[in-house]
Amino acid sequence: MTTPRKLIAILEDDTGMRRAVERLLKLYGFRTRSFAGADDVGLVQCVGSAYCLVADVQLPGTSGPAFFATLPHPRPPVVFVTAYDNDKTRADIGRIGVAELLTKPFLGGDLLAAIERAARSSS
Repeated sequence: MTTPRKLIAILEDDTGMRRAVERLLKLYGFRTRSFAGADDVGLVQCVGSAYCLVADVQLPGTSGPAFFATLPHPRPPVVFVTAYDNDKTRADIGRIGVAELLTKPFLGGDLLAAIERAARSSS
């Protein structure tokens, strides 16, 4: 009997970045489901069963932190990623109680470590 692979939901509007994150996570044994925007069909349901959410901060329409704040409790662990790491971004994610923020470009190992830290801190 095999152990089910953990699901990572990816919320990223940049196609190249989304695909790169998918490939990395699959290489390390995760299942992935990807979405380009917070309004994509199936996102909320997927996030509800995910081991972790990896979400871009800046998205067209609803931002990653604004989307995360709408999720019912218990919320999944989340790692936010951004190309614009500044005081406002840190304040936005801090208000919703999230500590994991990676600045693009980031190393694959840094993302994997952030996912594990987020998962540990939520359990």
